[in-house]
Amino acid sequence: MFFDPNYLMFVILPALVLSLIAQFFVRAAYSKWGNVQNGSGLTGVQIAERIMSSTDVHGVGLQGTPGELTDHYDPRDHTVHLSQKVAGVPSVASMAIVAHELGHAQQHQERSFLITMRNFLVPAVQLSPTIGYFMIILGLMLQITGLFWLGILAFGVMVIFMLLTLPVEIDASLRGLKLLRQSGLIAVQQDASGAQQVLTAAALTYFAAAIQAVLQLLYFISLGSRRN
Repeated sequence: MFFDPNYLMFVILPALVLSLIAQFFVRAAYSKWGNVQNGSGLTGVQIAERIMSSTDVHGVGLQGTPGELTDHYDPRDHTVHLSQKVAGVPSVASMAIVAHELGHAQQHQERSFLITMRNFLVPAVQLSPTIGYFMIILGLMLQITGLFWLGILAFGVMVIFMLLTLPVEIDASLRGLKLLRQSGLIAVQQDASGAQQVLTAAALTYFAAAIQAVLQLLYFISLGSRRN
């Protein structure tokens, strides 16, 4: 299938273009707002502490993590991991990223429907892409139609996971912006617009990943239909 011009044209090329566009916007937004001081003059760690002292988000651990744009929330130990530039720099980008990760923490505290559904699929999605690819390729090679479609079903679990991830991330960003306002951290309009730009750019990466997964699934379905 990797030599199928349809795969290159309708899956690889669009996925590559979307990925590059998303990365460009993320880097541009982070580069711009990572050098603009937020109105409160607080670092990422201080922003997190202020939010936890002013809202219903409590007991979240803070820990450093190497690299750039590697910030994430780990639900296993209820900890937000912050990169050095986010943790120690009082920028608008730091404020937005910290608030987003604490938005995830709030999702888990409240056991929101979206995060519950995505977590339910985590064990399956760790294996479904590998199993799905294996069954699809083996089904094509051996011309076993049933095995091929079982592979598509397995791959579909990963697609559902990716589609659920997008609203989860958008919801975390909306929660993050609300947490900033509740904590009195949106000191000037620049804070609000900058944070919104950073979070919107980040959401594009999940949008691109979801589109890529859907395109692959549609290609596999079309491939099966043609062979039938």
